[in-house]
Amino acid sequence: TDLQRYQEGQRVMVVRVQESSGSESFFVSGPVRRGPLGWIFLAFVAAVVVAGRRQGVCALLGMAFSFAVIMLYILPGIAAGRDPVSAAVVGSALTVPVTFYLSHGLNRKTTVAIIGTAIALVITGVLARISVEGAYLTGYASEEASFLQVTGVGAIDVKGLLLAGIIVGVLGMLDDVTVSQAAVVQQLKAANPLLPFGQLFRRAMAVGRDHIASMVNTLVLVYAGAAMPLLLLLANSPQPFWQLINYEIIAEEIVRMLVASLGLIAAVPLTTFLASLAMIDASPPAEDAALRSD
Repeated sequence: TDLQRYQEGQRVMVVRVQESSGSESFFVSGPVRRGPLGWIFLAFVAAVVVAGRRQGVCALLGMAFSFAVIMLYILPGIAAGRDPVSAAVVGSALTVPVTFYLSHGLNRKTTVAIIGTAIALVITGVLARISVEGAYLTGYASEEASFLQVTGVGAIDVKGLLLAGIIVGVLGMLDDVTVSQAAVVQQLKAANPLLPFGQLFRRAMAVGRDHIASMVNTLVLVYAGAAMPLLLLLANSPQPFWQLINYEIIAEEIVRMLVASLGLIAAVPLTTFLASLAMIDASPPAEDAALRSD
């Protein structure tokens, strides 16, 4: 077995436990990981800044803002007993405009992407609620959800927390889909300003279909990678597949993946349609001139 082994001089985390008798116990919970995590984070920041330059810096600011909204608004609101879905929706409404405009600039393309993302989020939320109710999911499949109840945080709606997790999880992927589709429409219009709405939409959707195929494949691989131990248990289980998917811990992951995929699929034609309408009378984008000057 790959048990944690410690070397002489290695820094470790020590936890103190107060016994009911009044005595104290100490045990090692694991190695100190702050140093390696810090270096990995610095490498990430450097890569984003070097590759993305000004846009990379703005993207990092947007990421910090998103994290702040989650930690300072969404999670405290849920812990205080607010409906997790409403907290996630309001948090997303705060996050999307700021992060999108920071990362992609204040322009028509970004505005269309924001509108497409907002509508796709609503669709995802509705599909998530229907799917969670239809699959009889309770939200208690994970150990973390059960631990919340054991620790006395009983005011939290665990099923709502599952729905909120699906909404927040798909939000980051919608950024890529909606901005990419709006940018495709913008560039097609810039290359041929005489393109009518119908041709503009059809040509952009040709790219969008490739985007859908790659994103669905990416989602499957991301969820499979995160659930690798669970998949290994499934592969070694003597029970047939049709019985295994009845366990909530498995059904929950299936619902997460399928609902997120449906939300992303809906975002492509929706954003393409909105962008095609918005770009009909648009002049060549300012960023094209900036790129040519570079």
